[in-house]
Amino acid sequence: MFQELSEKLEIVLKKLKGHGKLTEKNISDSLKEVRRVLLEADVNYKVAKAFISAVQEKAMGQKVLRSVTPGQQIVKIIHDELTILMGEKEVPINLSGSTPAIIMLTGLQGSGKTTLAGKLARYFRDMGRNPYLVAADIYRPAAVKQLEIVGEQVGIPVMSDPKKSAVDICVNAIKNGSKQGYDLAIFDTAGRLHIDQQLMQELSDIKEKTQPQEILFVADSMTGQDAVNTAKEFLNWLDFDGVVLTKMDGDARGGAALSIRMVTDKPIKFISTGEKSDALEKFHPERMASRILGMGDIITLVEKAQQAVEQEQAEKLERKLRRQQFTLQDFYDQLQQIKKMGPLDQLIGMIPGVKSSMLKEMTLDDRSFIKIEAIINSMTKEERQRPQIIDGSRRKRISRGSGTNVQDINQLLKQFQMMQKMMRNINKFGVKGIPFRF
Repeated sequence: MFQELSEKLEIVLKKLKGHGKLTEKNISDSLKEVRRVLLEADVNYKVAKAFISAVQEKAMGQKVLRSVTPGQQIVKIIHDELTILMGEKEVPINLSGSTPAIIMLTGLQGSGKTTLAGKLARYFRDMGRNPYLVAADIYRPAAVKQLEIVGEQVGIPVMSDPKKSAVDICVNAIKNGSKQGYDLAIFDTAGRLHIDQQLMQELSDIKEKTQPQEILFVADSMTGQDAVNTAKEFLNWLDFDGVVLTKMDGDARGGAALSIRMVTDKPIKFISTGEKSDALEKFHPERMASRILGMGDIITLVEKAQQAVEQEQAEKLERKLRRQQFTLQDFYDQLQQIKKMGPLDQLIGMIPGVKSSMLKEMTLDDRSFIKIEAIINSMTKEERQRPQIIDGSRRKRISRGSGTNVQDINQLLKQFQMMQKMMRNINKFGVKGIPFRF
């Protein structure tokens, strides 16, 4: 997420912080570089120009120029302006009013609406809601079937009726949902490959007949500036309430995220970061600015850990660590918790101080989990509890059972021994009250 943009900004800001003394000239030269980086990231040129002007105005102040750490001061100014650019504060979804509440998803074909519908349904169900999905795309082949598959994967019911118009489907779904005790409807509406007047009129009719609490424009972040232009067109027709950026785990240059809030004056409410049904994050402008500048996002990381790790399990593991009873079975259980939190590169990128250039050098392959799991699953219960008994013949048996080689077994056991040693050091120095949690 934003890796290319982060890498280039990191280089420019490193040069800026390297100056012993800042002058108007080297600030101006550096900001020209920042502007170039933003344009290369597909940020709208008007947005980039306004951003640089705002930073330059604050950076040229005497308070910054005379500061003991002027480089850091300017980085802070850029961070603050990035936060303002993306909306300053998180804007939550509004589901107050009539029941069932309605979230209407709009956007071009291929933007990820159907997948997002399932993610939102799961997200709000986990928040205590009782949601259902409404198949309002009656044009794209297999669109209804796709939504039914998504609904089945997350355990959410889908309402559809191929014999009726999209407007009637939505109206009837609200009546039926209310009778059946559901309190949240999510409309998966039709899209096109381009702006189509017939489609836009249909969406306007659905809005008028059902009065949704939230209309969300779903933007494919991979399309960059095109997503911003499309959002402006949808805004003219629907006056939507917010934006969801999808495919943020891909090679997106980040221009859409940095431009769409300023151009539409509508908040970004969620970002979708993967294919899994839980790969959805609330959008926090300040946290995203920190990620872009390589400052990490420890708050989101902690929130993910709290969602993935059960309190009782964490306390049980802490007691084991204090008694130096950490086993390979415990290690295996922790891997399962980490996997729930999302891709490794995204998790590591949230740690403060981890730069984009460092991430590039690391080998962060989630498939390595599969090999470790296969090795541990090929061990007996006693071997997991007492790995010191794993001799040469046992290693050969484990390698055959896991489809790996003996070197892989040796590497895992060596890493595990290092982890045990680290835990002993924690106890030795008397660090208390810090549970070992991923």
